[in-house]
Amino acid sequence: MKITNGKIIVFTGSMHALFAVLPLAFGKQFIAFSKSFFFKINTGLSEFPLLHGTMNYEKSAAFWFFYFGLLFIPMGYLLNYIESKEHEIPSQFIWSYLTITLIGVYMIPFSGMTLFMLPHAIYMLYTHLK
Repeated sequence: MKITNGKIIVFTGSMHALFAVLPLAFGKQFIAFSKSFFFKINTGLSEFPLLHGTMNYEKSAAFWFFYFGLLFIPMGYLLNYIESKEHEIPSQFIWSYLTITLIGVYMIPFSGMTLFMLPHAIYMLYTHLK
């Protein structure tokens, strides 16, 4: 089985979503979400600090961690399809992926973006430019 950039992104998204539901990470929040059948997991704008609300950062982080993982899975499958047809990955995708990763690395230096996504983005750019 050939490892492609698309498969790496599918794997990253799967691990992200899986890690989000594990008791080690956001399991407690996901149990709370399930009690409302994953509907209305927060109060929305009424939590917004500008409107004098109090945000529940753990719930927000749990949601976005899981949601980001789910978004990566179909994106990785699409990229894998492009690669399987022996087409080049569009340079706009590579530069966008690298830019988003660099913003994430800057904002959260000790994270999966630094450890996994940054080397992957640099590898994609390197193979594209050579």
